[in-house]
Amino acid sequence: MQHDRAGTSGFREQDESLVPDPDLDADRLPIAVETKQTISDRLLSHTLRPAAGWFGAGLRAAIDIVYPPSCIACQAATGEAQALCPTCWGEMRFIERPYCERLGTPFAVDLGEGLVSPAAIADPPVFARARAVCRFDGTARELVHRLKYGDRTDLALTMGRMMLQAGRELLPDADVIVPVPLHRFRLWTRRFNQAVALAQVVSRGSAVALAPLALTRVKRTRQQVGLTRAQRADNLQGAFRVLPAARPQIEGRRVLLVDDVLTTGATGNAAARALLRGGARTVDILTFARVVSDGI
Repeated sequence: MQHDRAGTSGFREQDESLVPDPDLDADRLPIAVETKQTISDRLLSHTLRPAAGWFGAGLRAAIDIVYPPSCIACQAATGEAQALCPTCWGEMRFIERPYCERLGTPFAVDLGEGLVSPAAIADPPVFARARAVCRFDGTARELVHRLKYGDRTDLALTMGRMMLQAGRELLPDADVIVPVPLHRFRLWTRRFNQAVALAQVVSRGSAVALAPLALTRVKRTRQQVGLTRAQRADNLQGAFRVLPAARPQIEGRRVLLVDDVLTTGATGNAAARALLRGGARTVDILTFARVVSDGI
């Protein structure tokens, strides 16, 4: 009861401060009203926040009962949503050091930091650095294909979070994130750009600005699947451009180019070349997966 009296007294004192007084300066009234509203808002917030938390937890539990979380790759049961089961996780061949500083391709033996692969020396890429989460095979290939061709846009969340980890060296140096664009006809048939979906997750997780329209695909190219390295490069010649209206978004800035897969590097080189011509200071590439030939 003592606590109740104190509480009542406290509110009474606050209420009395709001009673008009001939000697009270009119300018002080808004301050007093604001003080009362602030106290009320805080009390309401402290009352509703736990209730909202309990309701949210209960709702999540109910959803998990009706729709139990499953592996995003094989649909096996998992402990939480948007996750891989232990089997699929074990099949992911993550790319970790040691790797080529330019291409991001893994080395079989650790010979020290800062090494560049023979492939990068013989044919230096247009972009500065490339990093990827994993090799493009097994579970990783399945995830990419489901995102790209199976309308599984929900997979971008998990894949993008993995890319945040893989790009931890690149993101601090990036001023803006640019996804590799699709030609408008391919975008119309596919209905979404998987690179944009991944770039959105990376941008939100890193707080690096996203410029989804900074780069435009002006040339309708053939599908890259099945083409040789030389054919891919020829196919993408002049495919990308930074339009005049988009130049302020990338001019003088360090760009992080985002895509789903890095294969031969032809797309990355063509896009990086267009960005550099458009005024970008440097261009790095971050992808979910990349093709790796054994022995690199």
